[in-house]
Amino acid sequence: MLRFLHEEYLWVLAVLPLLVAVAAVVRAGRRRALKTFSTPGMMRRLAPGASRFKRPVKFALLLVVVASVVLALANLQIGTRLEEVKQEGVDIFIAVDVSLSMKAEDVKPNRLEKAKLEIRNLIDRLGGDRIGLVVFAGEAFTQFPLTTDYSAANLFLDILDVDAVGLPGTAIGSAIQRAVESFDFNEQTTKVIVIITDGENTEGDVVDAAQEAAGKGILIYTIGMGSPNGAPIPVYGGSGQQTDFKRDRVGAVVVSKLDEVTLEKLAAIGKGKYFRGTTSQDELDAIYKDVNALQKKEFGVKQFTDYESRYQWFIAPALLLLLLEFLLSENVNRRLSLGRFLRKEEVAGE
Repeated sequence: MLRFLHEEYLWVLAVLPLLVAVAAVVRAGRRRALKTFSTPGMMRRLAPGASRFKRPVKFALLLVVVASVVLALANLQIGTRLEEVKQEGVDIFIAVDVSLSMKAEDVKPNRLEKAKLEIRNLIDRLGGDRIGLVVFAGEAFTQFPLTTDYSAANLFLDILDVDAVGLPGTAIGSAIQRAVESFDFNEQTTKVIVIITDGENTEGDVVDAAQEAAGKGILIYTIGMGSPNGAPIPVYGGSGQQTDFKRDRVGAVVVSKLDEVTLEKLAAIGKGKYFRGTTSQDELDAIYKDVNALQKKEFGVKQFTDYESRYQWFIAPALLLLLLEFLLSENVNRRLSLGRFLRKEEVAGE
């Protein structure tokens, strides 16, 4: 297992291509200036010991030195011992609706972005609990399985959008089934499914899926994003500007309404609670506090517990290359240059 203890230093490596580009521009400008004020023959006479290649080599050595120092500061570490670590918490699978109706803006900035904000806030508060994410529209997919790697969870969350599932629709039942399949029932942890949707189920029997989950001891909480009165679904052009609202086959604007009845029924079956999503409140926080009051169970996670630093792998080459750059002259072999100069002087004297 490899990791960098200070990953933030690796951003400095992004500057290296910029330095190469600047050096190339400077080198090109220098060559143009030399061509303007002298000829190649004159330059050979004025600077007989100048080398065309050693300056770029010295610059390349300095770039490698800088990169090596940055990698050393980032402190590469190698995991040396893998063991099972006991953690205490609950397993939470969040099922997020990514159908086009989640772009409606009756919850600001829109239904999906509000859901992502709440999930991100929840991830920031987790400590020892495992979280997984299922996305669904006309079908359901596991975006990431149960994990305590909250950084990775945030990365997957950042890229979530309404194009995550190609098939249109709202298959809440499939999302519940996918979450149930992802739980490990050999581990006696408290298991929770949180469904975030506008509730307009269009695929399959969602009640049967909820009853199956509840029969396995899984708690079901639901968050309804939207309003019962509904809102139109914006359509955006390639430039990101809104061009219209989604329309049906006869040209009428489609209004997406929140189906609270279905979501309340699912929460009742799963012995959880239903919350209506609002712009100002954090419904997931309320759910987490409710779940956190339950008795947490221990579970084992395989983790590397000992790491050894390997920054010296980069420091030693950096010092050697820096010494080489210092000793490397920008001129060609000085004795050869001096001999050629003396021979030219003898010929001129004759």
